[in-house]
Amino acid sequence: MAGFLTKPNKRYDVRSISMPTRSHPSTLRVEEELNKLKSWEASSSSKAETICTRLSGLGVLYRCIEDLLKLPLTQQLLAQNQHEKWVNEFLDGLVRYLDICSKARDAVLLMKENVGELQSALRRRKGGELSIESTVNAYICSRKNMKKEITKSLAALKQMDNKIGASPPLNLDHHLSAVTRVLREASLITISIFQSLLLLLSVPVLNPKPTKWSLVAKLVHKGLLACESRQEDMNEVGSVDFALSSLLMQNSGKFFEAEKIQSAHERLEALNCSIDSLENGLECLFRHLIHTRVSLLNILSH
Repeated sequence: MAGFLTKPNKRYDVRSISMPTRSHPSTLRVEEELNKLKSWEASSSSKAETICTRLSGLGVLYRCIEDLLKLPLTQQLLAQNQHEKWVNEFLDGLVRYLDICSKARDAVLLMKENVGELQSALRRRKGGELSIESTVNAYICSRKNMKKEITKSLAALKQMDNKIGASPPLNLDHHLSAVTRVLREASLITISIFQSLLLLLSVPVLNPKPTKWSLVAKLVHKGLLACESRQEDMNEVGSVDFALSSLLMQNSGKFFEAEKIQSAHERLEALNCSIDSLENGLECLFRHLIHTRVSLLNILSH
């Protein structure tokens, strides 16, 4: 059923990480934000509101990493180890995260445009214009194309996840060891949150096209009603699919027709608000990822 997502696998331990007490306060702050994100990730919720919270927390995490990179000791040790493989891997990871963040933002903006067109079509239908099928079909087609692109990004994230998970621990200076550890933890949590976001955007599409065969229509309608009691478990994208499928069922009477239009309006508005929050979260995270990469490049160039 659309709206029910498989939670991505986690390669990190959900337990809190704990640095030695003599770790620098900036390292401890990164640790604190990591533990907070991990506790949120332990939640099974796949709704946009939850993912927006995680994106915001991820932005805070990278801001703390920027502060960690500004420490003279961090800069000195990184400069001395700038040719190490793990340094290049982290830089490469930031480039990939920026690419995926950009693609996710494009997908969110496209969905926002499609939702706006659906809202306009519903207003016209409420005013007496009955045809909405073409707009819904365009929405479904766009979602399917989006899913194909998202599948590629999910595959890239999975590959990165496996690579980081297979990396052996490094025998480094205490402070540098702490830095590399939190950077790897940050990479793993970034991958996990991006996976959750992309799964939300690519939730399986429920084809709402009405059938000409009344028996099949009744069976489909019965199935929708059976799922209605579980709508609280749906995310915002799946909830819109449900409303569109219900709206396009024929012969429901004027009262139920108006009720279904109102329901679709409400769910589209909820999705639109979620999209705005996702857009803001992705833009903020994009800026922090850029700042983190620039800070690291500046250190390595001296």
